[in-house]
Amino acid sequence: MAAGMNSGSEGSPAADNWGRRGFIGAATAAAAVVCAPAPASASALSPRPAGRPPRRDRQLFLGTYTSQPGGGNGLGLASYDETTGRVTGTGTLTGVPDPSYLCLHPSGKTLYAVNEREQGGVTAIALPAAGPEVLGTRDTGGAGPCHLSVHPGGRWLLSANYGSGSVAVHPVESSGALGELSDLVTHSSPPPGPGQDGPHAHQIVTSPDGGHVLAVDLGNDTVYSYRLDTKKGKLSQVSYAALRTGAGPRHLTFHPSGRFAYLANELDNTVVVCAYDPASGRLTPGEPQSTGTGEGTSYPAQLLVTHEGTFAFLANRGHNSLTRYAVEADGARLRLLDTVPVGGDFPRHIAFSPSGRLLFTANQKSNSVSVFQVGSDGGLSPASEPFTAPVAVCALPI
Repeated sequence: MAAGMNSGSEGSPAADNWGRRGFIGAATAAAAVVCAPAPASASALSPRPAGRPPRRDRQLFLGTYTSQPGGGNGLGLASYDETTGRVTGTGTLTGVPDPSYLCLHPSGKTLYAVNEREQGGVTAIALPAAGPEVLGTRDTGGAGPCHLSVHPGGRWLLSANYGSGSVAVHPVESSGALGELSDLVTHSSPPPGPGQDGPHAHQIVTSPDGGHVLAVDLGNDTVYSYRLDTKKGKLSQVSYAALRTGAGPRHLTFHPSGRFAYLANELDNTVVVCAYDPASGRLTPGEPQSTGTGEGTSYPAQLLVTHEGTFAFLANRGHNSLTRYAVEADGARLRLLDTVPVGGDFPRHIAFSPSGRLLFTANQKSNSVSVFQVGSDGGLSPASEPFTAPVAVCALPI
């Protein structure tokens, strides 16, 4: 029995369209104007970055779909014990519609959430000691924003509109609140892949050196590289990398060296190691590799790489597992190890705790969050009982 905050209903369609185009359509109708083998031993815990001792009261924020039946009423609030991994619910912040993806400002003082609706938005949330407070919401200029990140300088928020295939930029004010949209770029070429009705921007991130912004588009089977004018908040495309037709790239994760990146391809059930040139922003995809989940697609969602750059983990939504890879050749190669059950259904999002000792999985269809201890040998072992959270689609531990 999972420990929890409040309940949610189960039973959702298998395809991710339930959480994207299908969900957006349902939300629009509801609100017209308005996001294996046994695990290896984890006896030796992964070393934590300097200056981050274990704490028993760290914060955990939980994304959900407020317009989905059985979903939450806003942003889920919880705490977790970094030693045991136990999660305790602390409440809900209302006034944040469909917060399906979350990110933290580099200062740690402001949280940002997409509003994954037909009329997309991004909400800024202050994090004072007294508790989170909504600062306000800005339009993203597109439909169904599903990802966002803050540029390392802290002055610009980047977001990806899945429904309209565009990426947006907003200025970040000194308070953490957001200004009006400063740029909006639609992925108009190359043409969409087979079975796609247009571009579908799924992620936007900044390279580790801060020199380029990369946008992953599932509809176009493309990763775009941009330069961001940090004075004007404008994006200029410098290159793009084409994946094989029908790959459906979803999320990209950099190796700590900044010279390689790893792509999770949702539609053809593969991962791809990409070489990355920081000077030009050019991404060069390698050959597709197995997810270890068998035939068909298991809707791979996202990869994480350990702080040391020695192991990588892939969330497989259809297979309900985490694939473990050893990272070799200084980041140039992934070697498949095995898969580990997540203890939930449809792991949509995964995240490390700041120390890297814990890994959280947001399990959309089982309304739960699982927590694993991460070993220095890349092993994963359940840290505590799954925590109940309605339609859990994002888990952000800070």
